[in-house]
Amino acid sequence: MTRAIKLFENQKIRTEWDPEKEKWFFSIVDVISVLTDCDFQAARNYWKVLKYRLKDEGNESVTNCNQLKMLASDGKYYNTDVADTEQLLRLIQSIP
Repeated sequence: MTRAIKLFENQKIRTEWDPEKEKWFFSIVDVISVLTDCDFQAARNYWKVLKYRLKDEGNESVTNCNQLKMLASDGKYYNTDVADTEQLLRLIQSIP
């Protein structure tokens, strides 16, 4: 896997390239933070509520969500919910 930081409107989005699947994976919390213009903790809470709501609705994007170890601001690696481009576009539609 190739790790990278992408910038969107001067905010960081953690990403990883999976050469076997030939896909980019994006940290969902980072994307939510950018889209909702809130800090990491608020974005994490937002994702937690949204994830449960989407699961209750039977949304397959959330069911098929993967986790990868990604570098956090404290310099450690933690399991992080990630989405590929297609999943991410579906999730973005769920954010008002």
